Amino acid sequence: MMIGGSLLIALLPGVLILVLTWLFRKMKWNKVIRMNPSILTLMAAAVLFYIGYVEVRGFKGAVYLFLSMFLLLFAVVSYIVAKKTVQ
Repeated sequence: MMIGGSLLIALLPGVLILVLTWLFRKMKWNKVIRMNPSILTLMAAAVLFYIGYVEVRGFKGAVYLFLSMFLLLFAVVSYIVAKKTVQ
């Protein structure tokens, strides 16, 4: 439940980030603007990792760590989508 709950919580912002990055790419915006969602998601994952590891600890901290890892995966996918050249 700890891993599944974190995945389900990360799905909503992760899918939103992917859709936003895809829309930015479809509009043929600048590469820096297209990378903003992935950079912001990466920063949010780092903050959640810090909160889970330093502040909360224990099993609740592990949930924050799992959540940050899933958000990190969405940030990497978003970065790959943003990095592709626009045709």
